[in-house]
Amino acid sequence: MAYNREAYKRRDVVECSLNAVRQWMSLATRYDKLALTYRSAMALHSVLILSAVIPTS
Repeated sequence: MAYNREAYKRRDVVECSLNAVRQWMSLATRYDKLALTYRSAMALHSVLILSAVIPTS
């Protein structure tokens, strides 16, 4: 299998994103065991990611 630089860059972005989600997941599960709290933390994390990506005018 040949080394593909672009595919490796995309893979790195995905892995870093998953690591960030895992950190949020551990935070949500540490403080409360309710599924609603976990889901709320994931929604908040998604909003923060999108707010960083969307340009402000």
